Amino acid sequence: MPLWSEINAAISQATGAPFMLKSAPRSISGGAINQCFLLEDSGQAFFIKLNQPGLVSMFAAEYEGLLEIYRSRTIRTPEPLCFGATASNSYLIMEYIPLSARMVKYTALGQQLAMMHQTTHNQFGWYRDNTIGSTVQLNTRGHNWGQFWRTNRLQYQLDLAQQQGCRARFQNLGEQLLGQVDVFFENYTPPASLLHGDLWSGNYSGTDNGTPVIFDPAVYYGDRETDLAMTELFGGYPAEFYAAYNEAYPLDSGYESRKCLYNLYHILNHVNLFGHGYIAQAENMMQKLLEGIG
Repeated sequence: MPLWSEINAAISQATGAPFMLKSAPRSISGGAINQCFLLEDSGQAFFIKLNQPGLVSMFAAEYEGLLEIYRSRTIRTPEPLCFGATASNSYLIMEYIPLSARMVKYTALGQQLAMMHQTTHNQFGWYRDNTIGSTVQLNTRGHNWGQFWRTNRLQYQLDLAQQQGCRARFQNLGEQLLGQVDVFFENYTPPASLLHGDLWSGNYSGTDNGTPVIFDPAVYYGDRETDLAMTELFGGYPAEFYAAYNEAYPLDSGYESRKCLYNLYHILNHVNLFGHGYIAQAENMMQKLLEGIG
């Protein structure tokens, strides 16, 4: 059965209403990893991501992550519809939300993200692993946040980088830092908050009336500071976002000392995804963190 016939059938089954594409799917922006399309019939519209058939587990995890945020009823995210695989593709289908980045109400974004972060669990991690970009993200549950961050985040990325032949200085700094991670969490025990997990500036937008929308999550439960730290990594959000967030859910005074530790995870992932051009930045961050301890 041709791809789009199978997609028509999958949507019809998931919604309980007949769906038939009225025209060829329209290619739209949706990141660098997947092909993305807008699907429309006479009365419905959906957003679909496509990738290789073997990556259906990646879409399964994203489906569950979107659902976790959607069910929190705190901030808007596309409602996931279904996922699956055909002979030629894996797919994830979700609600289509027309977006306008120029219309975002940043005060509402800060307030609603703070509400989402007040959705908590009794353990850090999640019931399944997922991906950060296309890298596996380990979410093994536990009660010790420092141990979780050291093992499931930094250690895993450093091990991947070592397999790619990163230079000795990189490896030595990584080993030193892993031995000192607990220092950053002395007298600080965060709740396990529902996290987006990949909240750089490309993963939020707004509807035509400015309602904030977040998407492309890498969900787990952890320190909310990790989401806030990533908002600052690639250019930052507008000041009104941070003011609204802090008014709704003030950050701990030690956030500034941990921010670099949290963003190191994403820079290490960039080393593993995009190559050695990010090694110097990672080394500088690790050196800065170690000097701060000393």
